[in-house]
Amino acid sequence: QVQLVESGGGSVQAGGSLRLSCAASGFTFSDYCMGWFRQAPGKDREFVAAISWTGDKIYYADFTRGRFAISRDDAKDTVYLRMNILKPEDTAVYYCAADLGSRWYVGRTVAEYDYWGQGTQVTVSS
Repeated sequence: QVQLVESGGGSVQAGGSLRLSCAASGFTFSDYCMGWFRQAPGKDREFVAAISWTGDKIYYADFTRGRFAISRDDAKDTVYLRMNILKPEDTAVYYCAADLGSRWYVGRTVAEYDYWGQGTQVTVSS
């Protein structure tokens, strides 16, 4: 079955960096788009970044403003989210997601993704 397992979250001070990883299994990882979302307490889950199956189409939410970078390693069936210059407002649970419904469109909404990881907590203190 499809499994997505995130890791790399933690507590950092403002201005710090983290790299999140998401290890995928149960499907042909290299054939599908992958995304990162986040959910802060009391807020809806929101789009962070997504990458096409080819790796050449990448999209980011405006709030990342060049601070975040998504990448994928198909040899390891893993997608990454590098986060730099972290701010307290980046505090959230970060989720990895897989879109197995379409290879050609890079989704940027929760509804477009079929499978989700359990999430990893990122806490940024001021």
